[in-house]
Amino acid sequence: MFSRIVTSALFAGAAAGLIAAVLQLVFVQPVLLHAELYESGELVHFGAQAATAHPDLPGFEPLRDGLSVLFSMLTYTGFALVAVALMSLAESQGHEVNGRTGILWGIAGFVAVQFAPGLSLAPEVPGVASADLVARQIWWTGTVAAAAVAMWLIAFGRNWAMWGLAAALLLAPHVIGAPEPDGFAGTAPPELASLFAARAFGVGVAAWVLTGCFAGYFWRREGARTA
Repeated sequence: MFSRIVTSALFAGAAAGLIAAVLQLVFVQPVLLHAELYESGELVHFGAQAATAHPDLPGFEPLRDGLSVLFSMLTYTGFALVAVALMSLAESQGHEVNGRTGILWGIAGFVAVQFAPGLSLAPEVPGVASADLVARQIWWTGTVAAAAVAMWLIAFGRNWAMWGLAAALLLAPHVIGAPEPDGFAGTAPPELASLFAARAFGVGVAAWVLTGCFAGYFWRREGARTA
């Protein structure tokens, strides 16, 4: 069983992480690098622009981008390990697990890890005003934990009490409220920040759906191979 979980997670995480890394390099990283120009002062929002030409964004850098790909694959392998372990638990209770049902697992993972906390604490680019880091980390962790339990209750709850508890868990962090900065005067343009958040969510949902799909597929394949 342990070997099946690890093998399935390694294949699923590596495949999903590689695709996620490519999407991030194409869609997310250019926005991030652009925002860094505002943070460093090379570009000024609502101010006098430098007399020189618009600074060029850094191009392809093998070491930096290679490490980004590796980190993405390791990150999604970790996510896949959690997903496959939970899939094995669900399967032991009689629930079918395969690539198709894995898509639902991926959507649930996206909601728990990215959408639920991002609803009140959106992904941030460099140069935006932000609250205290420790306070944000505590709120984010609590929100993810609450949303993950809520997703499980929604999927496997058997009565309205469980579903009501799931709704309460989803709402509670946002009723409490995410930490807010003292001011909202960041250096990055709000249009750039909103573009970054939108693309981060878009890449995130794609990566999570692929992680769930691959995890379900490889879990079923490894089960058939070892049967």
